[in-house]
Amino acid sequence: MTTGTVATVRGPMAVDQLGSTLMHEHVFVLTPDVMANYGSEWWDEELRVADAVEKLRALKAAGIDTIVDPTVVGLGRYIPRIQRVNADVDLNIIVATGLYTFDEIPHYFHYRGPGALFDGPEPMTDLFVKDITEGIGETGVRAAFLKGVIEERGLTPDQLRVQTAICEAHVRTGAPITVHTNSAAKTGLIALDFYRKHGVDLTRVVIGHAGDSNDLDYLRELMDAGATIGCDRFGLDVFNSTADRVRTIVALCEEGYADRIVLAHDASCYMDFFSGEESQAQLSTAVPNWNYQHISEDVLPALREQGVSDAQITTMLVDNPRQHFTAGV
Repeated sequence: MTTGTVATVRGPMAVDQLGSTLMHEHVFVLTPDVMANYGSEWWDEELRVADAVEKLRALKAAGIDTIVDPTVVGLGRYIPRIQRVNADVDLNIIVATGLYTFDEIPHYFHYRGPGALFDGPEPMTDLFVKDITEGIGETGVRAAFLKGVIEERGLTPDQLRVQTAICEAHVRTGAPITVHTNSAAKTGLIALDFYRKHGVDLTRVVIGHAGDSNDLDYLRELMDAGATIGCDRFGLDVFNSTADRVRTIVALCEEGYADRIVLAHDASCYMDFFSGEESQAQLSTAVPNWNYQHISEDVLPALREQGVSDAQITTMLVDNPRQHFTAGV
């Protein structure tokens, strides 16, 4: 039996109790500066919290017990709001620390740190470690994993700082890593090469958005290095259709890779990239299946119909997430 605990919004819990887990879902993705100045045009706090509670209760009713939320600085992370939501939903929410940027870091960090105007230790490292070991802000909620990005632009100078801080925090705390990648540019390989050189245990890494690719050679290379691939954008057909995503997983399961695959949608209760009623309606039209229910209602039946066993589905939904948060505890 697996032992150990993992930090959640409601406190530490036994990893054996995580149950069916979606490994890359957001509750909210927001732009705080815009909200503070213009949010009255489209944001109602009570309405959005109530809507999130309703959507997450429906997700729980669909058989999901835990979501792993990689919302970090740069995506509007605000833990008190998540605590409000989680107080009314019997669902485990695991949160992250890290920094979301495709290129440059915020000026808050820019002038301090190695090689900066005020040279010194990397402030991001201590911030990430504190979030993991003590808690985020004054909330007492501890982050359970690290989140960063390596997009099409690759390891820009500022991205090198972020990824180095993530590696240092991983080595100091043992916290696992999820990295947003661009599958078309195969940046998962860049991530693994960098992590390998910086002392990261590659078996503790999820290559986010690897499921946007149907290139089996690329996906095998990631998994053969020890990493887990995130087939985590179900419903975002603009990147890869559900049918193709399913076929890719079926092929990999036939080859024995089920123990290195995790599932999710990368969905949210509300994302202000598409704020306002008109943009929300356009989003629903463009990606009608991009919601928390798609895997339970459509993807799992499709996988079963194409030969993926219940045991393999349990491996991807239960065993792999549990193991991901076990090593290093």
